[in-house]
Amino acid sequence: MPEDPPNPPVLRASDADRDRTIDVLRAAVADGRLFPEEFDERVEQALAARTHEALAALTADLGRAPADGAGALAVPAEPPVEKAVIRQKHSAVQRDGRWRLPHRLVVRTAWSGVGLDLTQAVRSGPELIVELRVRGGSVVLTLAPDMGVDANDLVAKFAGVEIARDPDNDTPETLHVRLVGRIKHGGVSVRWKTPPQ
Repeated sequence: MPEDPPNPPVLRASDADRDRTIDVLRAAVADGRLFPEEFDERVEQALAARTHEALAALTADLGRAPADGAGALAVPAEPPVEKAVIRQKHSAVQRDGRWRLPHRLVVRTAWSGVGLDLTQAVRSGPELIVELRVRGGSVVLTLAPDMGVDANDLVAKFAGVEIARDPDNDTPETLHVRLVGRIKHGGVSVRWKTPPQ
């Protein structure tokens, strides 16, 4: 009677494997296949995973199959951008349309007007951190109805912060925008609008 073939060895996951899995999860929440709460839960599981099998289970229902027999996970065609920097002095900056959001957007401006319209932006994950280092000038942030904002970590000196949220909006939040850093001699204005279809 022939012997059963031996079971393949359990492959241990590396930090790079865990990072690739988190990239897949981040892409899934950005395009609406995963809710932010599920994303947080699966990221915790990915960080604790020890094997390729455990990581593959976290993305099995997202249409991301293993790329090869070694169990490496497929990554999104465009991996998420971790950080982007906007630098400007004495002139205006405008970002709108379908621009790709990083996880962290650093705005370093002096005596400039900054307009950031996120309504059609391509998201990299469930959170966007906007780090302001602004001296003089204004920052206008335009959000879609499914975006929320938190300015508790923003320091404003000789500056105003205006957040005009429609109290009747009960759209579930899929992108959390966190304003951090500092603004001096200027102002921050946050408003919401429905993106064009």
